[in-house]
Amino acid sequence: MKFIKPNLYMLLLFTIMSCTKKETALVVEVYETSANGNQLTKITEFPSEAKGDTITLVPEKTFQKITGIGGSFTESSAYLLNKLSKANREKVLEAYFGESGARYSLTRTHIASCDFSLSNYTYAPVEGDVEINNFSIEEDRDDLIPMIKEAMAISKDGFGIVASPWTAPPWMKDNKAYVGGKLLPEYYEAFATYFSKYLEAYKAEGIDIWGLTPVNEPHGNGNNWESMHFSPKEETDFVQNYLGPKLESDGFGDVNILGYDQNRAGIKEWVDEMFKDEASSKYFAGTAIHWYESTYDYFPEDLQYAHHKAPDKYLIETEGCVDSEIPKWKDDAWYWSKEATDWGWDWAPDEQKHLHPKYAPVNRYARDIIGCLNNWVDGWIDWNMVLDKQGGPNWFENWCVAPVIVDPDNDEVYFTPIYYTMSHFSKYIRPNAMIIDVQNTNDALMVTAAKNPDGSIAVVVFNEGTTAQNFILNLNGLTTNIVVSEQAIQTIVIPSKTQ
Repeated sequence: MKFIKPNLYMLLLFTIMSCTKKETALVVEVYETSANGNQLTKITEFPSEAKGDTITLVPEKTFQKITGIGGSFTESSAYLLNKLSKANREKVLEAYFGESGARYSLTRTHIASCDFSLSNYTYAPVEGDVEINNFSIEEDRDDLIPMIKEAMAISKDGFGIVASPWTAPPWMKDNKAYVGGKLLPEYYEAFATYFSKYLEAYKAEGIDIWGLTPVNEPHGNGNNWESMHFSPKEETDFVQNYLGPKLESDGFGDVNILGYDQNRAGIKEWVDEMFKDEASSKYFAGTAIHWYESTYDYFPEDLQYAHHKAPDKYLIETEGCVDSEIPKWKDDAWYWSKEATDWGWDWAPDEQKHLHPKYAPVNRYARDIIGCLNNWVDGWIDWNMVLDKQGGPNWFENWCVAPVIVDPDNDEVYFTPIYYTMSHFSKYIRPNAMIIDVQNTNDALMVTAAKNPDGSIAVVVFNEGTTAQNFILNLNGLTTNIVVSEQAIQTIVIPSKTQ
């Protein structure tokens, strides 16, 4: 019988234990943004002992494919960037579109003017010009087009653009005004031509538009700024019989038309009409939604309903922002505290006021994006990328907050906690990623996860509470112990080679 010397025995035992540990340990990279000061900070120290609840990833069970995540090009944002120094302008665009930044992959812009323009304007100002021969995007050449082109040059993977008009040219409407009113039926064909001219003009600038919505917020906005009303039936008729066929005949049949483009609580009557039969559905590529119905409810039942009504169509959040607020300059704590109020705080009907309590901006973003991704939404687009300290410029003085606030007079840039919150999703959940199933035993945490085309998995965890949370992350039996700080959002990246 052979005896192993004690020192050799210990070495063998250590080797076996090391191999076992290696086989069961899940290798991850963790990034956190928190109320205590982390800003997409890499976290490297976690407890060695497993304790707490378990978050189990089930990558073999998949849901929707991600189209993209990003923000919007507005004239206000582009104008402000033009007032900054070259260094700061490049800093902001790199932060949104560069490999070191948020890597925005899906964006939005406005067709002619909106509230976040410097003035009212249309691309077709000549009344009665039904063939739209006097079409011009000259208004966009100073600010908007240069911003989009610079972002395109910076973005390695590129990004899609959804374009929306806030109104048709006023002369096409029953009230002849930028604000309110309806598109007259005799101008349906002319308005369809207007879209085609827009796509052609932007294409000539080297900018391809990925998608369109027939109008922003067809229920109107209280007749405050540019708007135009459509009923579900009217918009469906316009798309089915005018816009869809026109784009198809003019070579723009691959541009995705997204219907509705307003708050989720009203979505059911819209998808019922849009997708009622094959003819009505033909030219709709999907549905666009906004978040302004509530500061805390992401309306999962409505999202589920919309998905199941058209399971093969897009379901994209095209606008959300902290509205009716003046930004808090370089005050990170405000973005984590329940001090923000939106339009509904003052103006919602009594029966809806409960949907609009004071809220923390970071919480609203993190909760909504996770809620959307866990309920079939495949794209999420923030509103303005850049605003000033007043929350503008905005011709109607409808102040809002953006992830990046600038002071052009002093050439200063402030990246708010909202910027880092957006980055937790856009930077790590890439186009064509698949949302995967997550089993979470901790009710204090919101979680979503996606498997990217390169095989990596991104897990986003949100802890709204004031107590740090420990949990075990489990993937196919491989585990690691994680702590997420109080009032924090984490992205956990699992590289494909370590799974």
